[in-house]
Amino acid sequence: MRFVISALFLFVVAAAYDPLDPNGNLTIKWDIVSWTPDGYVAVVTMNNFQMYRHIMSPGWTLGWTWAKKEVIWSMNGAQTTEQGDCSQFKGNVPHCCKKIPTVVDLLPGVPYNQQYSNCCKGGVLPAWGIDPQSAVSAFQISVGMAGTSNKTVKLPKNFTLLGPGPGYTCGPAKVVPSTTFLTQDHRRKTQALMTWNVTCTYSQFLARKNPSCCVSFSSFYNETITPCPTCACGCQNKNSCVKSGSKVLKRAGVNTPRKDNTPLLQCTHHMCPVRVHWHVKVNYKEYWRVKVSIINFNYRMNYTLWSLAVQHPNLNDVTQVFSFDYKPLVPYESINDTGMFYGMKFYNDLLMEAGPFGNVQSEVLLRKDKDTFTLKQGWAFPRKVYFNGDECMLPPPDTYPFLPNSAPHQQLFSGLAAIAAMVFLLVTVW
Repeated sequence: MRFVISALFLFVVAAAYDPLDPNGNLTIKWDIVSWTPDGYVAVVTMNNFQMYRHIMSPGWTLGWTWAKKEVIWSMNGAQTTEQGDCSQFKGNVPHCCKKIPTVVDLLPGVPYNQQYSNCCKGGVLPAWGIDPQSAVSAFQISVGMAGTSNKTVKLPKNFTLLGPGPGYTCGPAKVVPSTTFLTQDHRRKTQALMTWNVTCTYSQFLARKNPSCCVSFSSFYNETITPCPTCACGCQNKNSCVKSGSKVLKRAGVNTPRKDNTPLLQCTHHMCPVRVHWHVKVNYKEYWRVKVSIINFNYRMNYTLWSLAVQHPNLNDVTQVFSFDYKPLVPYESINDTGMFYGMKFYNDLLMEAGPFGNVQSEVLLRKDKDTFTLKQGWAFPRKVYFNGDECMLPPPDTYPFLPNSAPHQQLFSGLAAIAAMVFLLVTVW
């Protein structure tokens, strides 16, 4: 029994490991900045240290279990979704009395007296690798009926994080050296009275049982288009999908997201919300060109932030990306075969819902390495593709577009040579 539990634990840990972003995590830091008569005031900061995995709208949801009978007197920059039973309090009623509070970010535009620095973004948290300045969210919390010193404070436990759906696993809170702060004039340092960290990691295995995207291939040298595998993302939505051009799509509110995030997918053989298409477009003498397209098939979802991570050996020499922003990912210094594409701000950083505008695309120009470049055996196609941090299903390798057999060309050349020889002979004889 112990062996089975250990094996299961190792499997879950392995599933949370991302080989393209081995150090990626989301860190929650609690800094106690002052003591109160019955507790403390703390600043809670969330940093998304993942290179290409955003937390999109409707944003993050943070939860934990109090170690004692703590209550939340007040909050700035966030709020709990429920107040709970505060009937024992007379006069000054706490913000939340629940043993397991659930906290969400405030929406943009809330009154100034409810805000806190780096708050009020609707829970949206960009990836560190794309926008490090915005990859942080914070709020202030006043806790009562708690310890009033480093020795009597009990750390919260059982942290949970939705981002916005499942997939994150949080470790226990650990006391770390106190955070230091600089004053606005940068001439004085202060430090937190106590600090603890919680580290959360993402696992696609825990988030969903099926992929959320797939990849298709095509090339200039073969008319065959390699489609996504059938039911690549599962066919559980097959009975509720909508055909392109259906009258259902003209109904009011059809694009409004549901509270349970149930998708409304366009009917396809792959039944994926997102398809990535990689087209080998041109082969020059010293360069080659690829066209990358991302198509949304979900009528109830637009991706306010999107990212595409691709693994291919020739990404070590990208010459130009025409319509996307691009950044190399080098998790292992000796290997440079992974890159991250994402939308240009205010141009195509929004992937619209399914329909005529539900796609983004760009061409990529790469310099050839004469020692490795080839169009044979599917070398020109990516090894791995991740959309918004989730790995996409690739077609089977034996279905990739292949180079036409050279035999017919040789036969054609031989035939032409024979005809030329016969003409030369006839002319000579004549």
